[in-house]
Amino acid sequence: MKALIYSFLFCFSYANASEFNIRFAHFMPQNSWQSEKMFNGWKNAVEEESNGRISVTVYPAQTLGKAPAGYDNTIRGITDIAWTVQGYTAGRFPLSQIIELPGLFDKGIVGSCAFQKLYNSGALDEEYKDVKVLYVHTHGVGHLHTRNKKIATLEDIKGLKIRRPTNVIAGLISEMDAESIGMPAPTIYQNVKRGVIDGYMLPWEAVDSFRTYEVSKQHLEFGFYSLAFVTAMNKRTYERLPDDLKQVIDDNSGMKWSLTAGKGFDTADVIGLEKVKAKGGIVSQLPEAEKAKLQKMAAKTSRDYISNLDNKGLPATQTLKQIKQYITQCRAEHG
Repeated sequence: MKALIYSFLFCFSYANASEFNIRFAHFMPQNSWQSEKMFNGWKNAVEEESNGRISVTVYPAQTLGKAPAGYDNTIRGITDIAWTVQGYTAGRFPLSQIIELPGLFDKGIVGSCAFQKLYNSGALDEEYKDVKVLYVHTHGVGHLHTRNKKIATLEDIKGLKIRRPTNVIAGLISEMDAESIGMPAPTIYQNVKRGVIDGYMLPWEAVDSFRTYEVSKQHLEFGFYSLAFVTAMNKRTYERLPDDLKQVIDDNSGMKWSLTAGKGFDTADVIGLEKVKAKGGIVSQLPEAEKAKLQKMAAKTSRDYISNLDNKGLPATQTLKQIKQYITQCRAEHG
């Protein structure tokens, strides 16, 4: 009993010793690997390096705002930090979302490294002018998962209602003559179960994290896309910190945490694929001829996206060139 009391008093004193409390919101389940490795990992690092002067309260599973509202909630100060998906606010991050185009890379750590290098170059400053970016990253490649229908050819995809990960990939779904439907990842499970959608695109780790293997038994393994993420901080929250505590935040920003995220997604993809198979999921591959057709469709989607941005006066062609250069560098650095 005494030990319990001492433990409580220690925690109470530690909380009172904190000069600043930072609220960190995300939409993943509390028991997800992201919650442990990324969000609580960041929390622990900041609290330790600030000697307890900063405390971080993590709000998982949309408990401090719905997933699509994460970025705006950060700007407004509803939360101090949010981890969110750029594609949840369509058209807001057009240059950032070039990293999502299909076929650029096949590992989350490579995509994350390249995306962070692009951000560090200043090429994306205008897109994130309203927040302090802690780090950006990607996951690995996303695949197509359907409730019951096995996809053996592209003809099998025609007419299906597919949850698109972002508007960038909506064009690819349309090229396959399927219906593109937008919704946040946490809602996929119920929408598949209810028959609102026939399938969805997610990487293996997310199929595991959101347990969507329970409502989809057919899985087509093909790298359709990769998703862009940002961990953003409210500027006013950051500016209120004294210089030494700003340095703690700065020391826990940038490439270090981008690579932590990318590597974590790659590891979780392996675990997720094993889980899907263990739960009776059927994993298929397209025949080579069908892969070639799909690659042509993906190339058209990429050309159309870049051309559309160029026509709007945005430096899309130059940004894509930068990304490809960074991907080459990151493959050399991280495999």
